[in-house]
Amino acid sequence: MTGVMRHLPHFLGLAIALAGAAASAGDAERGYRLLLAKPYLPPDFDQETFDEVWREWPEPLRTEAGQAAVEERRRMAFSRYGLTRRPLPRKNSGAAPLQYVVDEAGRWTMNCFACHGGKVAGRVIPGLPNSHYALQTLSEEIRSTKLDMEKPLSRMDLGSMFLPLGTTRGTTNAVMFGVALLANRDAELNLVNRLSLPEMTHHDMDPPPWWHFKKKSHIYIDGFAERGHRGLMQFVLVKENGPEKLRQWEDDFRDIYAYLMSIEAPEYPFEINEALAGRGERAFLKNCAECHGTYGDEETYPNRIVPIEEIGTDRVRLDALTAEARRRYDESWIAEFGRQETRLDPGGYLAPPLDGVWATAPYFHNGSIPTLWHVLHPSERPAIWRRTREDGYDRERVGPVIETFAELPPAAYEPRERREYFDTTRFGKSAAGHHFPDALTEDEKHAVLEYLKTL
Repeated sequence: MTGVMRHLPHFLGLAIALAGAAASAGDAERGYRLLLAKPYLPPDFDQETFDEVWREWPEPLRTEAGQAAVEERRRMAFSRYGLTRRPLPRKNSGAAPLQYVVDEAGRWTMNCFACHGGKVAGRVIPGLPNSHYALQTLSEEIRSTKLDMEKPLSRMDLGSMFLPLGTTRGTTNAVMFGVALLANRDAELNLVNRLSLPEMTHHDMDPPPWWHFKKKSHIYIDGFAERGHRGLMQFVLVKENGPEKLRQWEDDFRDIYAYLMSIEAPEYPFEINEALAGRGERAFLKNCAECHGTYGDEETYPNRIVPIEEIGTDRVRLDALTAEARRRYDESWIAEFGRQETRLDPGGYLAPPLDGVWATAPYFHNGSIPTLWHVLHPSERPAIWRRTREDGYDRERVGPVIETFAELPPAAYEPRERREYFDTTRFGKSAAGHHFPDALTEDEKHAVLEYLKTL
């Protein structure tokens, strides 16, 4: 299959959205181009630094990189940090990754695809959670490289020394990024000088897939914020971006919003047992649809928040975003000074849509469950796990190919190596809860797993 045909569903989604422009105030195709080409943050590093970062790698990887050609070292760096090539390179896009804007001077600036553009089963998909992204390791090794090269440090280089970026590959502390960025702004988003940041509970999150965006009336895992284009601008509130610049960019983010609203879930690329999936659909409708909705010709999605006592999953994320932080968001320009609905006490987590669920492993809001099979078998969830291959895909269990551990191996106590392991015993990383599949028989679980591939 050619590159054009492989990515045709993505652009068909854009075409459908553009044909139905009355449903959106923005230009979806322009929004996509803006994410790839326009930097909304200061640059993080340059091409020269990226091409030298291999010198900070542990052995034997460093020796292997030193013996490789430049292009092979770049490929190795993309693999190490969870970066991907762009799915359909446009003219003059060069070797820029999907996750960064790279300008003509070779300056790299993170874009939204850093967390929301990833790879699964060999396919790069814009809007897919980037479960391979190793931002903490990338930031540490870029910082060391700059110091060796006597280059100035960036906002990211310095900030990552105080604000954790993610303790496991593929996870992000983005909720606290938002708290920190908004804490030094007034309601009009003018910078204010506060003596200290508010108390923050650092924790890891698994980014949501962007094709769920159009189904949700309220965003984030607890559904606390009404969906809107200004909400997408929260993460560009660095000190270099004052309120005037944000207002200049508002039309850009209307188009970016339109792009998010246009994205369609990717289809499962492998064979499906249709008879088994049909039996699974019946079990799903009986046991799962009340929270997760229905699919097919007449889709429904209830936007239901499940109380934390009922869902039983890790509650750190729910408690970490305080009423004060939620209120600051609600009263700001981002939430239209309270005209949008902001839930100060959601009380639980939003049951997500399941479109394209086959592609979005790992599961739960903190990324603690490696495969859909483990979601359906609560008693079999591993305490510690890691991927065995960069892009291995387990068609039987639906998720990455993994190995499991009762405890961390000795090598994993080196900080960079430890980020390759998901340890569910750590703070905010519990794999507990969502025991609803216990009501299913083993045959029903097998059938539901097959049905979920069809969504």
